[in-house]
Amino acid sequence: MISSRQDQTGAPLSSSTTTTTPVVAPISVVDHGLPYDTHNLYDVSFNNTHTIYTLLTSDPSLVDSWISTVLRDHQHQHQQRVLTVGLDIEWRPNTQRNMQNPVATLQLCVAERCLVFQILHSPSIPPSLVSFLADPNITFVGVGIQEDVEKLLEDYNLNVANVRDLRSFAAERLGDLELKRAGLKSLGLRVLGLEVAKPKRVTRSRWDNPWLTAQQVQYAAVDAFLSYEIDRRLSSYN
Repeated sequence: MISSRQDQTGAPLSSSTTTTTPVVAPISVVDHGLPYDTHNLYDVSFNNTHTIYTLLTSDPSLVDSWISTVLRDHQHQHQQRVLTVGLDIEWRPNTQRNMQNPVATLQLCVAERCLVFQILHSPSIPPSLVSFLADPNITFVGVGIQEDVEKLLEDYNLNVANVRDLRSFAAERLGDLELKRAGLKSLGLRVLGLEVAKPKRVTRSRWDNPWLTAQQVQYAAVDAFLSYEIDRRLSSYN
């Protein structure tokens, strides 16, 4: 990988960078195994350079706390910068015609802090989440994000006010219209130079289960983290 400029991790900051050999990103997860039926914590290691601190929960009060912490930290560290949040959703695969299973999990990621909210099993949707998603001063980013937010609106009447689709953003920043049809995996390879495995056994697993496996949590957290990180990298280009 050749670049005239690099960031602090050695990654290229030039859109003209040519990637010669894809690097397969090693990913692993540590399950903290907390003795609660409301939540658990996981440390997801990504590419040996990031630890994604992940909260899995169906408890509205813990969603409140997560959002409050994110907003407080952002206000303290980046008072003038718009808050950007990686967003993704998962639901049980539709296996029959005209079947439309509801969103089971909502993933939000800011830097290395990720929330996997089991919205399907939550007794209620906290007002703090409603306000967070509807805040026009927060930009939610993802691949095909418009379809995701439409499903959140249809299934839970949740309105996401300000979104940025990474496909269009990458096409604009890198001057390649083909990227408008790219998936998250392709964008990760193009923008970050990393190949991320997305096993179908996890992709098409039972996301509506009351308790997710560590592999599901890892998958969900990485998807939201990748969206955040791809947007961060693209935003750094001149």
